[in-house]
Amino acid sequence: MKSRHPIATVAVMAAVVLLIGCDSSPKSDPATSAGGSPASTLVGDIKIDGSSTVQPISDAIREGFIKIHPGVKVSVGGEGTGNGFKEFYGKATDISDASRPIKVGEYEKCEAAGVEFVELAIAYDGLTIVVNPQNDWVQSLSIEQLQKIFNGDSAAKKWSDVDPSWPDQEIKIFSPGTGSGTYDYFKEVVAEDDTLRGDMTLNEDDNVLVQGVAGNKFSIGFFGVAYYAQNSEILRAVPVINPEIDEPVLPTSDNIASGKYAPFSRPLFIYVSAESLNRAEVQTFVEFYLENVSTLCAEGKVDYVQLPESIFERTLQNFDAVATGTHFVDAQGQSRKGSFAELFTDKNLNSK
Repeated sequence: MKSRHPIATVAVMAAVVLLIGCDSSPKSDPATSAGGSPASTLVGDIKIDGSSTVQPISDAIREGFIKIHPGVKVSVGGEGTGNGFKEFYGKATDISDASRPIKVGEYEKCEAAGVEFVELAIAYDGLTIVVNPQNDWVQSLSIEQLQKIFNGDSAAKKWSDVDPSWPDQEIKIFSPGTGSGTYDYFKEVVAEDDTLRGDMTLNEDDNVLVQGVAGNKFSIGFFGVAYYAQNSEILRAVPVINPEIDEPVLPTSDNIASGKYAPFSRPLFIYVSAESLNRAEVQTFVEFYLENVSTLCAEGKVDYVQLPESIFERTLQNFDAVATGTHFVDAQGQSRKGSFAELFTDKNLNSK
């Protein structure tokens, strides 16, 4: 663990005082936090890229932050978790949005480049399987059926290949690109050591996937629950059978928060460069992020689920101590396996 840079800390304290002094509206609504207060004198550039799933959260935080600090330019990209980490260990960004934990190879490249980071869990998401609303044959899907549809080049070509009672029509599949953390998470859950089929329509832009499924009766796709919630009038979420309770479960907020929407409930992260945290605008932005993200989720201003208090407290402790490293790669360089709550603990923090 490292202590914050004293100069930056003083700067942040000043910024926080200024923020509090400027903020006459409730902190729970960053979009209205500026009120009619004097503008902040904080200046600088903050660059964020990574998960398109996390992007709506970072965009909402950015919107509230720049109203309070108009002198700070914050750019938010959504090129996918994997692409975001490339930018991150290339030192092109300050914060990397991620819809999965950092991988072993990405962690090694950060180490090689001298990029230390603080790993902050911010919310829960439910990876959502969607079909066209005219699809009246799929009422739920099991993991085994998803494997028939998505695994390997010998996967089902027609719906009738999955279930003989379903239409004798070609399955059109829309998937996030291979640089997406959502693609990685889906592959880990559904394909495990196998590969996903290679004939899917891939795109890093979730809105393209939405239009693809909405425009074809025989299509299927997947992405974060926020994109489904924003397009629920033109898509239908498919209940996924939880293998432990053998019941179909929809990705509602309650089901995601409780873990009942299994195995597709997952944590979302931001990875913050420790070097960037020496800059007052970055520290202030991340503090603002953590002050508001759970409320954004709880009030439905973003379509994600707030973390349990016990887990979010861990995030706050990591940030306050500038505790660098990851909880998901062990000291031997191996990826840790297990539930998120079990892995995201102090004893598992691997810091070099």
